Amino acid sequence: MREHGIAGVSARTIAAAAGANQALIFYHFGSVDELLSAACRAATAERVARYVDRFATVTSLRELLDVGRALHAEERRLGNVSVLAQLLAGAQHDVRLAAPTAAALQLWIDEIESVLHRLLAGSPFAEIADIPGLARALSAAFVGLELYGGVDEAGAEQALGALEQLAVLVEVVDELGPVSRRALRSKITRATTRRS
Repeated sequence: MREHGIAGVSARTIAAAAGANQALIFYHFGSVDELLSAACRAATAERVARYVDRFATVTSLRELLDVGRALHAEERRLGNVSVLAQLLAGAQHDVRLAAPTAAALQLWIDEIESVLHRLLAGSPFAEIADIPGLARALSAAFVGLELYGGVDEAGAEQALGALEQLAVLVEVVDELGPVSRRALRSKITRATTRRS
C-alpha cells in the first residue's frame, strides 16, 4: 500500500513484493481483501503491544497526550500513517475493509479506554463522562490529526496544544478541595439534568 496505494494493491503486486506465486494468496487467505484484513490486524496488534507498557505508566491526561505525540511521530516515520489513510479511504467504499479496519482501530481504543478509566476514577468528570465514547473521540482525534498533520503540521500541533489545555483543566479540577468539588458536582448534576 505504501508503494502502490490501495487502488494499486492486487494479488499480482503483493505476490511480486513477496516473491511468491499469487495463487498462494487465494489459497491461504481467499482474497486480497482478506489478506489486507489479516495484515491490518496483525500489524496493529504488534504496534499496540509495543505501547502497552507506556499506557500502563501514564498518570495524567497530559502524559497520555505525550504518548500520543510519540506514537504519532513514530507512525509517521514508519509510513504507517499513509497506510492508515489508504485503509480508511478504501473502507469508505468497501465493506470488506471497513470491519477489519474498525477492529484494528478498536485495539487502540481499548488501550485508551483502560487508561481513561484509571485516570478519571474518583474525578468529578467520571460522573458525567462517557468514557468509552471519550476513548473513541480521542482515537478519532488522533487519527484525524495524523492525517491532517500531513498537510498542516503547525495546525496539528496547535490542535494537540488545545487538547493539552483541556488536560490541564481536568488536573486543576481534580486538585480542588472537598468543598469546591462538591459545588462542582452539584453544578454538573444540574447541568446534566437540564440537558436530559
